[in-house]
Formats: sequence, structure tokens, C-alpha cells
Amino acid sequence: MNYYSLNHKAPNTSFKDAVIKGLAPDRGLYFPETITPLPQSFFENIDNLSYSEIAFEAIKQFVSPDIPETILKTIVEETLSFEFPIVKLNDNISTLELFHGPTMAFKDVGARFMARCLGYFNKNNANEVTVLVATSGDTGGAVANGFLGVKGVNVVILYPSGKVSNIQEMQLTTLGQNIKALEVDGVFDDCQDMVKRAFLDEELTSKMQLTSANSINVARWLPQLFYFMFAYKQLHKTHNELVFSVPSGNFGNVCAGMMAQQLGLPIKHFIASNNENNVVTHYLKTEDYNPKPSVQTISNAMDVGNPSNFIRIREIYRNNFNALKNNLSSYSFGDAETKVALKEIYDNYNYVADPHGAVGYLGCKAYLEHNPNAHCVFLETAHPTKFLDVVEAVIKVKQDLPEQIQSVMGNKKVATRISSYEELKDFLLK
Repeated sequence: MNYYSLNHKAPNTSFKDAVIKGLAPDRGLYFPETITPLPQSFFENIDNLSYSEIAFEAIKQFVSPDIPETILKTIVEETLSFEFPIVKLNDNISTLELFHGPTMAFKDVGARFMARCLGYFNKNNANEVTVLVATSGDTGGAVANGFLGVKGVNVVILYPSGKVSNIQEMQLTTLGQNIKALEVDGVFDDCQDMVKRAFLDEELTSKMQLTSANSINVARWLPQLFYFMFAYKQLHKTHNELVFSVPSGNFGNVCAGMMAQQLGLPIKHFIASNNENNVVTHYLKTEDYNPKPSVQTISNAMDVGNPSNFIRIREIYRNNFNALKNNLSSYSFGDAETKVALKEIYDNYNYVADPHGAVGYLGCKAYLEHNPNAHCVFLETAHPTKFLDVVEAVIKVKQDLPEQIQSVMGNKKVATRISSYEELKDFLLK
């Protein structure tokens, strides 16, 4: 499989080079040259396949021939070493729990898959690779855990000061070894802009190999299509019209779901559930795409004012606005509505959601008002205890900390404070 830049000003390249580079030389995101649908028999027999078998069949065309099938099977099995349960709330709404991995966030899958791919590519390379990543919350912890101790790989994580939860901060600042954290005076978009600028800085790239572990990297983004196939396996016998409500920040997750649909997965519709960072909600109403500075909310992993992966979504639909709108709805909800939803989910269904899942739940309710026959699955993207201050204040019930969270509590935070790109560059060069 070869990949091309969505800016169309750089040479096409292999999966291996796309992973190592992260971003194309023309600053474009990489996109696969072809998407070959899986045979109908795959979906007819999906009940007989394990999660690892499903994931292997779904991803292999995107990595071939750069990773041999035997190695890929091992990578997939090591990546998927935890569960992805569906919890039914009522006849029309279920949730897919994506927080059973080591950092209790959906990004564990992509981070673990990418770390293993990069480790394979770099195993005989004497040169070190520096993974540069911006996080609005959960990406940092997932990447830190996924790459911890990987030979020949250094990780530098940029996060916005005061705009991630305490537990999220502990997960990305306390591991040490090959993981370094930079606390940025600014918002997530500032962190993301610094990362993108670094890739274009020839003084940097001539002295070190940089790559990204944000969802702009194909190895971080594509494995997220697994979730939708796992949900389909659990629900297809009882529900014909499956709709997914995806809490959306940088739009990698919903874009990956659309890739699963391109592979033939029978998904009726997608919902991009936004908080007050609602660039895409506005776009689908007006056809005016106008990125703007992000605002801080209680669903902080979605606080993105210029979502990188939306250009991939537009590419899937060949920039046809009507075709996209037929397959994607988007709704925006404020913090007050999110808190009401957290309370409603707990009171009505005895289920504790996190703020991002609550936004996804609200997206389901909005869509079902006009589509009552659908079964809507919202993604629970992080464990609620990662947002203890919000969740406990709303539902008035103390939550026990899972082992994954307890393991980082009380550890010493180590982070370097920066406020400009020049400071990032100095840090990397030193």
C-alpha cells in the first residue's frame, strides 16, 4: 500500500515511510491510495472470528508489504490485550466501552499499534527516532505508555497547561525513561501547531528523525477502525440500523469509522458529537469551514478548534458536501447540558459515564428524535475516574479508582514549561 499527501505536493510513499515521517514534506496528511472492500463473507462469518482475526483482516491491506503477516498478527494480538464491551442502556442506545486498556482511554489501541510498528521498523536502525506528540488529554498518556521503553525511540509530549485533568497529567509526566513532557502555556491548538511547525523546520529535521503519534500518523489513526467492527460483531444479530455517535475532537475516531464503512462494514450513519468546539457542526449547517481558537470545556480531549483529520473525512467523500452530509450529522452541547446528561445516565440506567461519553449520549438522543428506528452506539472514550472532580460532583457518588489509575497517583510530575516554538526547538536540539 502506498500513501499520498492530501496537499498533493509530495511524492507518494510506503506505509513504513508514512509512519516514520508522520507528516508529508508538504505538510499534508497521508491517505491510502486505495481502499479495497473486504469480501461479504467476512461480515457474514464475523461471529466466528476473534477480535485479533477481525483486526488483522481489516488492517493488513494498509500495511502490506512493509510488515510481514506473521509479524502483523503478533502486533495486533499484543495491541488488543483487553476487552471492548457493549453496555445496553435501553432499546435504542448502547455504549461501546473503549477504556479497558492500560491508560483507560480509547487511544491505547492506536498508540500500542503504532509503537509496535515503529519498533519493528527501527529494530535494526542505529539512529534514534523522536516521536513528537500534542495532546488535549488522553493521547499523551496512551502514547507515553505505548512507547515506554521502546528501543531507539524518544517521546516528547506537549500538553496545554491547566487544561488536562490531574490524572491525565500524571499519566504523561511521571513515567520517565524515554518519555519527556512539555507543559505549554496555551491551548491544544498551540501544541498541535508547534508539532506541525517542527516537521517543517529543516534545521531540526536535518539533525534528527521526527515523527508524530497524533492521529495525523496513519499508524495511530487507522487501527481505530477496529472499534466499529467489534461493535458490529456484538450487535448485528439484534439491530439492523447501526448508528455511531462519536465524541469528536481531532476527528480521527469518526474518520476511522468511515474507513471501516469503506471496507464494507454496514454502518447506517455517523454522528460527530461536539462540545462547544463546534467547527464541524457549524460546517454541516452552513458549508462554511471556519477553524477558530479552541475553548476549554469539561470534555477537554475534544477541545480542538482546528481538527486535523477532517481533511481526511472530506477526502473520503471526494469533497462532496452533500455526500458527506448524508452520512454524517453533528450536534454541539455545552458543559451544562453535559452535566445534565451525566446525571440522567446515572439516574436512569445506573451507568457512570465520563464527560466525553455524555456528549456522545446527547448526540444519540438528538439523532433519535428524527430517526426512532435506529440503534445508536455512543463511544465511551475514557474511564470516568479520569475526570473525578466533574463526575463525582454531578452524580454525588464516590468512585473507586481502578488499578491503572492508582498506579500513577502520587508519582512525581516531571515536566518542562515552555511558551513558544523557539523553546520547543531548543529543547529538541539539546
